Amino acid sequence: MDDHQQFAADCAKEIQAQADDAEFRQLSRAWMDRAQQLRYSYHFEWMGRPIIQYPTDILAMQELMWRIQPELVIETGIARGGSLIFYASMMQMLGRGEVLGIDIDIRAHNREAIESHPMARRIRMIEGSSLDAAIVAQAAAAAEGKKVMVVLDSNHTHEHVLGELERYAPLTSPGSYCVVMDTVVEDMPASLFGDRPWAPGDNPKTAVHAWLKTHPEFEIDHAMDAKLAVSVAPHGYLRRRA
Repeated sequence: MDDHQQFAADCAKEIQAQADDAEFRQLSRAWMDRAQQLRYSYHFEWMGRPIIQYPTDILAMQELMWRIQPELVIETGIARGGSLIFYASMMQMLGRGEVLGIDIDIRAHNREAIESHPMARRIRMIEGSSLDAAIVAQAAAAAEGKKVMVVLDSNHTHEHVLGELERYAPLTSPGSYCVVMDTVVEDMPASLFGDRPWAPGDNPKTAVHAWLKTHPEFEIDHAMDAKLAVSVAPHGYLRRRA
């Protein structure tokens, strides 16, 4: 076993120790509840645009993109565009590929900021419901013949996420990932979500578990959950079997 292999083996043992440490898991959950109250995830930018993600999940997506070397990332939910720019910057480092962002409402000031960004040449945006058949068809056409990753991060209700999984997860290439964001809603107090239409019992994680019952070609990457500990997407890193 060479040095790199030994380091990886040591990390695997340490990650399993994290997963087995009940106190560590409880502290992580308590920290996330407090962080949600303080809107922690809103306070980071990527190359000048708000990304609205936890740093741990940003690192996880970087690891996956470097490992998978995708030619296309499809993301539902654009918000202020930081995640599109992040994925595009990774594509720039890979020397190929593009990002397709889909959102029901791309606000003019956000569109302008994204389209004027240095990474814009690797970004394409479509405005409309991610569940609309014509928009799904455009995504499918863009994905044809390419190595694809999918990120679902728009409306977080069970019904909507289930609809997105049915439509977009099949575009994920074997060995690649469909990442469902904000599954952590299921694990948090309902009081943290105010007047949002999602809550414990009705959220991305409930959709993931319902959908997986009939889609054995996908599996939850529990090792990723154990490694991150603090993540908006527990049980949301879905690997398509090779």
